[in-house]
Amino acid sequence: MRFNKLDLNLLVALDALLIERSITRAAERIFLSQSAMSNALGRLRDYFEDELLIQVGRKMELTPRAEMLQGAVHDVLLRIDTSIASSPEFDCTKSDREFTLCVSDYSMNMLIPHALELLAKQRATVRFRLLPQVNAPARSLEQGDADLLIIPKGYCSPDHPTELLFTEDFVCTVWNKSTHASSGLSFERYANAGHIVMQPTESSQPAFEGWFVERFGLARRVDVTSYNFASLPFLVIGTELIATVHARLARKVAVALPITLIPVPLPMPQLEQAMQWHKYRSLDPALIWLRTLMLDAAALMEPGTVLPA
Repeated sequence: MRFNKLDLNLLVALDALLIERSITRAAERIFLSQSAMSNALGRLRDYFEDELLIQVGRKMELTPRAEMLQGAVHDVLLRIDTSIASSPEFDCTKSDREFTLCVSDYSMNMLIPHALELLAKQRATVRFRLLPQVNAPARSLEQGDADLLIIPKGYCSPDHPTELLFTEDFVCTVWNKSTHASSGLSFERYANAGHIVMQPTESSQPAFEGWFVERFGLARRVDVTSYNFASLPFLVIGTELIATVHARLARKVAVALPITLIPVPLPMPQLEQAMQWHKYRSLDPALIWLRTLMLDAAALMEPGTVLPA
């Protein structure tokens, strides 16, 4: 199909090229050979009378014209995908669709197991691909790299719909033979102690508890940084260090570890964990099913909740 003499199939190739900025990766993204993608790029350059991608050192960079095209091209393709290609109904027992979710290791440990339990109960044939959170997570939605983000509500983009999944408190975890465990934890002791914190490797933003502590005006002495939440309670063992950890996660591991849980000695608000999806996919039946699944999984995080019959 052509529009203004442009083969519309080339828009798919252009979208992949603008996202990947590599002929090889773009070809892999849409299952073309490298020679076919090179040919598509040549035709696109002829049509737009612009190089679109230029070699700068070892990388390819977008020309100003390509920068202008990037958002518009992806927007058009996403609208087509959601309004035409999406099925009017979704049956999780007959679909082989793979859903890509960006989640922290905390959500992977505390939320996703309940979602998988529900999948098994429903005899769903879909697949999950779990990816770590990244800097500017909304870009993963806009580039089509993720179907759903599970992130703190405060980190959600204002450009896409958001729904609250659950709230979470924080506690301090300390080694049960430390002076903190025997003497308690005042604000002064907390402020002066060494801390273990989580810093995402793919993001410049601090984790929620670190973000709040900074806004509170407290400059903690950070002795150890880790790339995941689940490791924090393990790392305090044998030390005088403190880790401020999600309460559900801390309670889960405390039964097997020599640690003590102590209330955080400052007024830390609850974490609001939300899910976010692309605004053009709000009516996608598959995404509606996935969001419902996540809400049901979040409900199972509460003690005493049972699976629906």
